[in-house]
Amino acid sequence: MIDQELNELQKIRYDKLSEFREQGVDPFGGRYERTHLAAQVLDDFPALEGRELRLAGRLIARRGHGKATFSDLQDGSGSIQIYVRLNDVGAEAYELFKKVDLGDIIGVEGTVFKTRMGEISIHINSFTLLSKSLRPLPEKWHGLKDVELRYRQRYLDLIVNPETRNVFIARSRIIATIRRFLDDRGFLEVETPMMQPLAGGATARPFKTFHNALGIPLFLRIAPELYLKRLLVGGLEKVYEINRNFRNEGISTRHNPEFTMLEIYQAYADYEVMMDLTEDLITHVVDKVFGTYELPYGDQTVNWATPWSRLSMLDAVRQHTGLDFAGLSAEEAAAAARRFGFDPDITPLWGDAVNHVFEEAVEPKLIQPTFIYDYPVDISPLAKRKEDDSQLTYRFELYGCSRELANAFSELNDPIDQKARFMAQLAKRDQGDHEAHVYDADYVTAMEYGMPPAGGLGIGIDRLVMLLTNSLSIRDVILFPLLKPREEQGEEDAELAPDGPKNA
Repeated sequence: MIDQELNELQKIRYDKLSEFREQGVDPFGGRYERTHLAAQVLDDFPALEGRELRLAGRLIARRGHGKATFSDLQDGSGSIQIYVRLNDVGAEAYELFKKVDLGDIIGVEGTVFKTRMGEISIHINSFTLLSKSLRPLPEKWHGLKDVELRYRQRYLDLIVNPETRNVFIARSRIIATIRRFLDDRGFLEVETPMMQPLAGGATARPFKTFHNALGIPLFLRIAPELYLKRLLVGGLEKVYEINRNFRNEGISTRHNPEFTMLEIYQAYADYEVMMDLTEDLITHVVDKVFGTYELPYGDQTVNWATPWSRLSMLDAVRQHTGLDFAGLSAEEAAAAARRFGFDPDITPLWGDAVNHVFEEAVEPKLIQPTFIYDYPVDISPLAKRKEDDSQLTYRFELYGCSRELANAFSELNDPIDQKARFMAQLAKRDQGDHEAHVYDADYVTAMEYGMPPAGGLGIGIDRLVMLLTNSLSIRDVILFPLLKPREEQGEEDAELAPDGPKNA
């Protein structure tokens, strides 16, 4: 039964639906064989001029002129103008076409031509109604500007905002290009568990669940790292995974509880090999997908051409603050960091103080692609310790536009050292740090069978897409970001009224 609270325009569309059925027109048609997409016609006009083609898409604009009507038809490739004339289709069909609403999906058959104004168009000789739209699209001139509504009803956002479609097309191409790059270099794509008995491989709060049949608690994974490194032990020497991680944390322009990560592991490599791989991979993606190394981000222009800057963390802190943490005790480092707001809830470690100052004073200034390497061991429990400085590890992070994009190590493959670091993390957890690493005994057991030296790399796909597509919020690059449920039902109807959304 039709909802009695339907607004007047929706009632008109339902009336048309009934009228079409009474006339024997199926308002929700089936298969329609297309010969071309809109973009193909526009791109290949000289070869297609005068030919009869079949297209299908959504009607998004209409300009009537008595016995002739111009409309715009939008498909997945773009939009093209169509021209329908009474004398060509007949009176009955023309009257039917005039009843077709904006938003309806139709199939058309006609001849390619160019109007006197020079616009490439399709001169229609027949059309088929394929799907009746029962809700009006947002008004043309306002579009869908309400940001929250765009995220909640992404399908509308994709219909009316071409720039949104372009972002997600670019995202798909970025991921496909990454896969081809790694496959061509001999890496094997694998899949590891999404539900895990221990939430390991990163420092984050996990989402908890429960398996009824087994009667055990499980966690949605916060990282695939420890499983991927088990594969190195098993003899799979070059592996990668592109998949979801889940972290029970706050939501911001940079964070979504569900996000996509790329993780890569290569036996017999180290963090310098992974640094070179990161440069090669990202510049390859930028070139193949965008065709230029200079891309805008906000009011900045980022140059992705290599080589990128490389700085140790201690040198970066020294350059930007004048503080030299080398040789300081944990207490001295904490005292030096207090001027930057360092006030830990638990007993501070030397590396915690260094990292705090880096995040506060250095990270915001890293606009162009920059590698920061040699991270403190206190904040790098899975990275190999440096031979010449036991306080530091062979670890780097890649920054661009003040954002961390990648994290990589020379992987720790000493099971004795790994166990000791897990125990240190347990001590932090006992002091109240709920994001400290858990102790994964089976991972240590795997390492005891012999894990080859290796380099590991993780790249946040969402953040990478953000920077490459000039998207200022992570929600702009995730098709269906997590949102707080609406408090009131029916609110969407008011916001989608034809005179535009409330906050346009």
